[in-house]
Amino acid sequence: MNEKVKLAEHIFDLAKIEQKPTRMGFGEGLVLAGDENKNVVALCADLTESTQMHHFQKKYPDRFIEIGVAEQNLASVASGMAAMGKVPFISSYAMFSPGRNWEQIRTTICYNDRKVVIAGSHAGVSVGPDGATHQAIEDMAITRVIPNMTVLAPCDMVEARKATLAAARSAGPVYIRFHREKTPVMTTGATPFAIGKAVIFLESKKERPDVVVIACGPLVHNAMLAADMLEKEGYEIRVINSPSVKPLDQETILKAARDAGAIVTVEEHQIAGGLGSAVAEVISANYPVPIERIGVEDRFGESGEPNELIEHFGMGVKHIRAAILKAIQRKS
Repeated sequence: MNEKVKLAEHIFDLAKIEQKPTRMGFGEGLVLAGDENKNVVALCADLTESTQMHHFQKKYPDRFIEIGVAEQNLASVASGMAAMGKVPFISSYAMFSPGRNWEQIRTTICYNDRKVVIAGSHAGVSVGPDGATHQAIEDMAITRVIPNMTVLAPCDMVEARKATLAAARSAGPVYIRFHREKTPVMTTGATPFAIGKAVIFLESKKERPDVVVIACGPLVHNAMLAADMLEKEGYEIRVINSPSVKPLDQETILKAARDAGAIVTVEEHQIAGGLGSAVAEVISANYPVPIERIGVEDRFGESGEPNELIEHFGMGVKHIRAAILKAIQRKS
């Protein structure tokens, strides 16, 4: 493991590693952002507790606005408040914001380059029984394409807290996606995080690994498990956590392509338009190498238990392992 990066204990032991939902990190981070900056305000679309915004509401009731089930208004009101010097955070399920109010986010927030943070909770298929209508697996694609927008996908609760604080301090609009279910807490307070940067979570023993896996969101942990499994079989693998989907850390990604000659991307999102597409765009333009992408393959979600759906949609550890072996085979 890369000694320069401090990760949590028991990272490969599911029975021992702490598990918390990434949305919890948003709730904690928003309160900290409010403590730090009196201009931080929060607006929600009738999902205050689900998105964990209720912590901010409780501490700063005069800086909280319940918009109701009106996601288009949620974005437009926030843009107006940003124009007056506030730092608005807006939250809902990702399927509704940025899903339902995409045009308002594009035109009233991003076109005017307003400082608004869009928190999309319950992203990915791991929402579970709520089914396809509530499973946002296109949210990074529809936000990444908008000019001026930053897109973040933190890997765990601790990183989500850091991402929320970083979003409050940054310039311009930011979209952050969060997850409903408890997932492994891989990072610590000492683990590096910065917008525009990727971090090596697992380094190979050799300078030139057999393959590099680039992942975002809670599936970083599945990527780590798959890599650990294959390292025990004699393969050399580097795993990179890329929470900043836009801007992408092109330097780290191109170095990975040059070092390994093969890339695997992993995300709980459509393989079109998300992290895998962003990585492929950079690699194909600068240093083409074989790339395998793990994600949802042009399908809608389904109802089921979270872990069951991760396996059903081909994003489990065994699927990542198979993609790694295929990428290695393709470069030879």
